Amino acid sequence: MRNVIAFILFSIYVSMSGVSAQEQTPVSSELKEIRSNSENLEHRLDRLEKMVDDLLWYQKLGDVAHIDKLYIYGPAHWNDKNTTAMGYGNPIKFWSYTFFPKNLDVSKKYPLIVLPHGGVHADFTTYYTHIVRELVSQGYVVVAAEYRGSTGYGKGHYQNIDYGGLEVEDVFASRNYMIENYSFIDKNRVGIMGWSHGGLITLMNIFDHPEAFQVAFAGVPVSDLISRMGYYTDEYRDLYSASYHIGQTAHENVQEYRRRSPAWNVHKFKNTPLLIHTNTSDDDVNVLEVEHLIKSLKAEGKKFDYEIFQSVPGGHSFDRMDTREAKQIRIKIYQHLAKQLKPEKPINNLNDLQKAGYRF
Repeated sequence: MRNVIAFILFSIYVSMSGVSAQEQTPVSSELKEIRSNSENLEHRLDRLEKMVDDLLWYQKLGDVAHIDKLYIYGPAHWNDKNTTAMGYGNPIKFWSYTFFPKNLDVSKKYPLIVLPHGGVHADFTTYYTHIVRELVSQGYVVVAAEYRGSTGYGKGHYQNIDYGGLEVEDVFASRNYMIENYSFIDKNRVGIMGWSHGGLITLMNIFDHPEAFQVAFAGVPVSDLISRMGYYTDEYRDLYSASYHIGQTAHENVQEYRRRSPAWNVHKFKNTPLLIHTNTSDDDVNVLEVEHLIKSLKAEGKKFDYEIFQSVPGGHSFDRMDTREAKQIRIKIYQHLAKQLKPEKPINNLNDLQKAGYRF
């Protein structure tokens, strides 16, 4: 969209200036400036939207949760090339949302849910309101990292993206922070769950840190970046080959895309109880990606649970919606988590979920 806007503005400039085709070369600097201004405006609008949404969290969850936002850090940038620059090797700083049950008793121990958001460039928003309400109402503490590349924090954080790389470690750092700083969190009852790119982060976390999580759920997980580059558009592929990201296409460096794909890393999976959901009508993560993941896990002889839902309305968001069918599917997820995490007030049926997430 920003390129379209820039092109339109550039065309208007040229038509109004009466400059001939031969004389238009110096105008390229004007076009570059227009593009830069457009990009900066988008980031400023993202920050404003983030501030508004942060206020909505208190309105939507303030009755059941203590809400905080913490400033923590993860590993240094993965491909800093200027080794003599001031600050080289410094950790990447980011924010993490935390949600604590309103009636929390610090003398007790509580299970922790690590909940990474989805999206190549996205953020943790009140889109997850009912899911967080459902989790907190069961007695879970929830942490949701705004890992490198998340939107709403300016151009610098946006361009720190390392999709399928050190974002995994940012989320792991959020898990560790909670255990290190809150004595009432039970380090032996930690689960991780996420959808889409959050599903990828979930899988890579249990692959790389199998001892750190007692249970995991991956919903419609991005599973194979190589096949994804094949069925997506050039605009999507450009996000990965940008100079501040991988900097190469899958054609130019297929091994790097393979390194970042769960389906090509299942050999690292140990025995974390894992549930995978996908939907044949998913309009974002094609079911073929998740099928590749499932077949790869089976080929390695791994033990896990999965369900391929047949054209459930909602596509990519089929089990995150507020429909009755989506709620019933979430009950399956919560029951999977509860087997290992033992929350104080588990959701066992639709009536439980309705009261927990929707007040009535």
